[in-house]
Amino acid sequence: VGGGPKAYTPEEAAAAIYPDAEMLPLPSFADVFAAVADGRAEYGVPAVENSTAGSINETYDLLVAHQGRIFPRGEYELHVQQCLMALPGQSLAEIHTVQSHWQALAQVREYLEGLGVKTVQVYDTAGSAKLVREGGLRGVGAIASGRAAAIYGLEILAEAIQTNKDNYTRFLVLGREEAAPAP
Repeated sequence: VGGGPKAYTPEEAAAAIYPDAEMLPLPSFADVFAAVADGRAEYGVPAVENSTAGSINETYDLLVAHQGRIFPRGEYELHVQQCLMALPGQSLAEIHTVQSHWQALAQVREYLEGLGVKTVQVYDTAGSAKLVREGGLRGVGAIASGRAAAIYGLEILAEAIQTNKDNYTRFLVLGREEAAPAP
């Protein structure tokens, strides 16, 4: 099961769909498609659309590029609850920079404008949390899921900060075989 740049973490969607599957987080949508195509992953779960930030054109482009070899087998909608997190012991007042995937930053734009912080785009949401932890980045927050905070040992400073409280990301389930037609 693949990962990819996250409008919201594909690993969370994949874990909801396939709770017992071994996860194979990957750094890009192209890597997810390649892993499914070459058999390293049975299924891939890339984000395709977010109700706030819109379509993820790269996923559509990759579907066209892999037409006839990789097939949509289903989809999953995940309710997005964006969180601001930082190294343990930091307060909200200490945060001067916030990093995340561009779509997550777009989803929390109003909240971040109210904080008056600098924003930095990185490759994905969970990756932003990982970079804060591994770099020991004091004064830097990450926008990601509560799960990412737990995985990387960060403290959540603010929860559910997305502008649209009914924010959903739609994920495709991809496989090497076409899904059987509905009866």
